Amino acid sequence: MVVLKGIPALLSPELLFALAKMGHGDEIVLADANFPTSSICRCGPMEVRADGLSIPQLLESILKLLPLDTYEPNPVVVMDLVESDKAKGLRAPPVWQIYQNLLSQSGCPESLGKMERFAFYEQAKKAFAVVATGETALYGNIILRKGVIAPQEQH
Repeated sequence: MVVLKGIPALLSPELLFALAKMGHGDEIVLADANFPTSSICRCGPMEVRADGLSIPQLLESILKLLPLDTYEPNPVVVMDLVESDKAKGLRAPPVWQIYQNLLSQSGCPESLGKMERFAFYEQAKKAFAVVATGETALYGNIILRKGVIAPQEQH
């Protein structure tokens, strides 16, 4: 647990380090419990453990510190449902609405982008970091692209 003023206690020193080291356009994956985090991280991204924490908890805390990219479309992307789940009638997972609400509360009005499963895995391999969480919601994975902090926001 981090014991600093203004830093959400859920954010570990390792996660804070990753967020601070990221530059404009770098991406961080908040991965659910089923995501192949360790396999993906063999390809280069930093692996950060946040076992036991849900993605909405982490997302809410991260959005207090991380500016989202406003220069490119879809600064936030989720893994889209696979065709077999769509054929079974599965609709947008409820966790996506939670993500959208948290994003709206943080000033990001854009809707979630969706990415095909294997394209999502390939994108994750290019991420700066992948955070392994305890999230159990189906299709809970989410990618955040870091933006910039304008000079007037630095005070």
